[in-house]
Amino acid sequence: MRTNLLNLFVLITIVIGFSQNAYPCTEPPRDRFVVVLDAGHGGKDTGNIGNGYREKDIALSIVLKVGAELEKQEGVEVVYTRDSDVFIPLEKRGEIANNANADLFVSVHCNAHSSQAYGTETFVLGLHRNETNFEVAKRENSVIYLEENYEVTYSDFDINSPESFIGLTIMQESYLDQSIILADLVQKKFTNNLKRKNRGVKQAGFIVLHQTYMPSVLIETGFLTNDHEGAFLNSTNGRSKIAGAITSAIMDYSESINLNTLSNISEHHPEGNAGIEQRKDPVYDGVTFKVQLAAGSSKLDTKPYNFKGLENVMREKEGKLFKYYLGDTSNYMKIQELHQRAQKQGYPSSYIVAFKDGRKITVNEALKSKLK
Repeated sequence: MRTNLLNLFVLITIVIGFSQNAYPCTEPPRDRFVVVLDAGHGGKDTGNIGNGYREKDIALSIVLKVGAELEKQEGVEVVYTRDSDVFIPLEKRGEIANNANADLFVSVHCNAHSSQAYGTETFVLGLHRNETNFEVAKRENSVIYLEENYEVTYSDFDINSPESFIGLTIMQESYLDQSIILADLVQKKFTNNLKRKNRGVKQAGFIVLHQTYMPSVLIETGFLTNDHEGAFLNSTNGRSKIAGAITSAIMDYSESINLNTLSNISEHHPEGNAGIEQRKDPVYDGVTFKVQLAAGSSKLDTKPYNFKGLENVMREKEGKLFKYYLGDTSNYMKIQELHQRAQKQGYPSSYIVAFKDGRKITVNEALKSKLK
């Protein structure tokens, strides 16, 4: 088992470093923003049944409400891993998202604990930072034992072994930053809009997130085992509020990451549309915009031949990853042009990032800054 995992780790690192990051699949930019909504559990898998409430029913209700609201948004396409009470294997859920060529994968769950713990937390794929995160992942991953031929499908995976998760995390390296952005937005909506207890953005080895090749999060909307929170989640009003917060976070994310026009600037500045017409080149004080092309564990030469002919690519080390950026400007129109160029030259999954005072911020935050 350990030898197989080590070989898998080395193989995936090589593939990610030299294929996925430097030479991502070429694909023309799309007009639609595709969101895959995943209601946890279903069918013979009830999920947790804290206080007699069934996780599978609550998760589905929330997901359908989120989907109904997103479908009203222009340019958004919604795909469901399930829209009824049916059992869908974890591997199949990821396959649905990958086949849809989705921009986002959002999995919705409800938490449980032996105490009266409460609050919301949103997970991205990663190594377990503590035993609590590991136990949450083990509980959600245990559904594999309800699948047929799970011994074959997950032959290299041991649900009780933290080492099994090393190989899983490598495949999602390139999407980690984007996943964290969405997870942070979700938690802020829960905390600021709904006044829910914020248990934070966390990392853990969820199989359902590992199966996807796009930014992905798993949302624990609260604890069914908590008397008050369980009742809230089981109520129509509670589900609607949770769904509204998730919808709002997804829309904020889509604007931050895939913004191709200046239409949302008018929301942040009192000048309105007339002000936008007068400001042909909005330049933001103290903000630096860049286009992130790729990220990975391999250190690549930033010559144009490694980046589909793009010149002036910059490499920066952030933690264990090397990030590859195009552009370095406070001019939002200029970074939009560079982003479009990157997409046309074979980087459809590239996205705009923003920095202020040496720290990364969301593009929405940047657009709220003062114009020069």
